[in-house]
Amino acid sequence: MKIVAKTDKGIVRSSNQDAYAVGEFPDEVAWAIVCDGMGGHAGGNIASALAVKVISDKINASYRENMKDSSIRNMLDSALTAANMEVYDMAEANSELKGMGTTVVCAIVRNGCAFIAHAGDSRAYIYNGTLKQITTDHSFVQTLVDIGKITKEEAEHHPNKNKITRAIGAEKVISVDFDEVDLDNDDVLILCTDGLSNYVTDDEMINEVQDGKYYAFADRLIKRANNNGGGDNVTVVAISK
Repeated sequence: MKIVAKTDKGIVRSSNQDAYAVGEFPDEVAWAIVCDGMGGHAGGNIASALAVKVISDKINASYRENMKDSSIRNMLDSALTAANMEVYDMAEANSELKGMGTTVVCAIVRNGCAFIAHAGDSRAYIYNGTLKQITTDHSFVQTLVDIGKITKEEAEHHPNKNKITRAIGAEKVISVDFDEVDLDNDDVLILCTDGLSNYVTDDEMINEVQDGKYYAFADRLIKRANNNGGGDNVTVVAISK
């Protein structure tokens, strides 16, 4: 598997509250986690870093060769649930961290299939000549789109665009959404925070990756986000065969 990853604080923010981790197992199995922290004086940094550590530790401790698909899904659910408990408990124990949390999108790629779990508005896309968003944002504006109150185009400029409805650590219990996507040989799985999706259009993303030079994907996409204003931290992971 080929994995490239990069994070950047952008050109407006003074610190980076994003965090990520990637890794591989034998037999062409790859995993990745992307988190975007929020809340508290320093809570965003702490929440995202803690969530990434807990989830990556759980994946590395639990993954076994020839696991059933259902077992991978259960493993991801357990990992995100454990991260939620740790972030929530830390926030409850420290008043300076009250209200901290983090979005998460994570994936395990095995045997031509991507197993994706997420909470919040960090996203997973598949690129194969066209760009398809796999995850559905857990956000206020997405809810308005779903019930027909606003259009997808109106959502892109809505004043409450950054208000999310689900995150690691926000509540005692986390509800995790799952997707399983078949990958062809030329497909690229892209995980990112909203620092990319809020500043780079789908067409711009396609322009940055369509030449197939996978090693440059993360760097190019982040540069594009910064060139377009760079108003948020931005993290990109790209996985391909």
